[in-house]
Amino acid sequence: MDPSRFLTKTLRTIPQGEVASQIMAASLAAVEPAAAVLRHLKIDGTTLTAGLKSYDLTRIDRIFLIAAGKAGVPMARAAVSILGSKVTAGMVIVKDGYGSKDGELPPSIKVIEARHPIPDERGAAATREILSMVSQTTPDDLVLCLLSGGTSALLTAPAPGISLTDLQKLTDFLLRSGANIQEFNTLRKHLDTVKGGGLAQAAAPAQILSLILSDVVEDSLDVIASGPTSADASTYLQAGRIVKYYQLDEVLPGSILSRLQRGMQREIPETLKPGDPLFERVENVLVGSNRLAALAGLEAARQFGFNTRLLTAAMQGEARQAGWILAGIARDIANGGFSMTRPACIIAGGETTVNVRGTGLGGRNLELALAAVSGMSGLQEVLLVSLATDGGDGPTDAAGAVVSGETLTRARDLHLSPMEHLARNDSYRFFAALDDLIKTGPTQTNTNDLVFLFAF
Repeated sequence: MDPSRFLTKTLRTIPQGEVASQIMAASLAAVEPAAAVLRHLKIDGTTLTAGLKSYDLTRIDRIFLIAAGKAGVPMARAAVSILGSKVTAGMVIVKDGYGSKDGELPPSIKVIEARHPIPDERGAAATREILSMVSQTTPDDLVLCLLSGGTSALLTAPAPGISLTDLQKLTDFLLRSGANIQEFNTLRKHLDTVKGGGLAQAAAPAQILSLILSDVVEDSLDVIASGPTSADASTYLQAGRIVKYYQLDEVLPGSILSRLQRGMQREIPETLKPGDPLFERVENVLVGSNRLAALAGLEAARQFGFNTRLLTAAMQGEARQAGWILAGIARDIANGGFSMTRPACIIAGGETTVNVRGTGLGGRNLELALAAVSGMSGLQEVLLVSLATDGGDGPTDAAGAVVSGETLTRARDLHLSPMEHLARNDSYRFFAALDDLIKTGPTQTNTNDLVFLFAF
């Protein structure tokens, strides 16, 4: 990742801006998808290894490649560089704008772009093709799955009685509700046939190897991508409670409510659970995570002479509340009340949520940054940078934003009120006016969000 992509107006006007940009770039480089695959997938003669699992390629008849998520193309490209012509056929589903360039992948591997985060018919049609492809597998076949953030929306096959329109409505309501990713995907797994181990079931009796780039807090395999090749610990009862908690029973389509009710009454089967013999033929390997990205950033910061600390890799909750807390930490550092001395670099990773109340434009990283503006006012040589590692924060073209002690003063000069913009969930326009949006473009990776606190 080119460090210059991080240089907003604030970072360009301070001497330390280039160093901060290089530290952020180091975090993203550590979870570059192709490199992550190459670190974990190896061939030695006729033996393919991934994690602790080895496969004798002389006993593998066909290899089918399935990639889904924002990192689908680079992950597939890396896998093909290792397996070459051994790949019989494949399908890659990525977010719009994340597709392959001509010649990146062989003609036997089809690349489809689809909508994210609201699923669409392109993703559903591609998923049907995948299910058709794996429906003819034998025990001598290997299905290689490459899964990354965004898969839950892109790889979709509505359960019987549920329409794609129903799932679109569900997704829209959940995005606005403030539900976290665990809650979000618990519902998805019980309303979609490829989630919650459904893809593994569809590909049986083939062996399945999944290389997974985590975009969820704590890297739970059954939550990442809604667990298409993982056993699911969640239940219909939990899904029903989530609907009640967020009062979605008042707005969701009757088909969804009916299926959840039938599931809670055990009229339809649960998702595949831990201990199911199906998973004896499945190997899930985690190849990258938010923690890995954060630690790489801290190592780069140490090389530049910073005192460093990983605050957390499990940050959750309301984005604006996280922003208020992080602004308080920044103030403590500036005032000598935190157990670190300058120069300091603190990194927090995770994924917050936004309870949408207004009609503005923004995402969780921008909202977090906006919430920190007032609390950081007046601080000298202190920066907060909130960043979506995939390069796209919510429905915007920005990855995040930069906040300094001067941000509030500059905003007032333009007659901008942080609190008014926060009330409207209008963080994008606030930082756009200041020229402090970070626009990296699609990074083709996705390992949650990172917040960098710098005290120079």
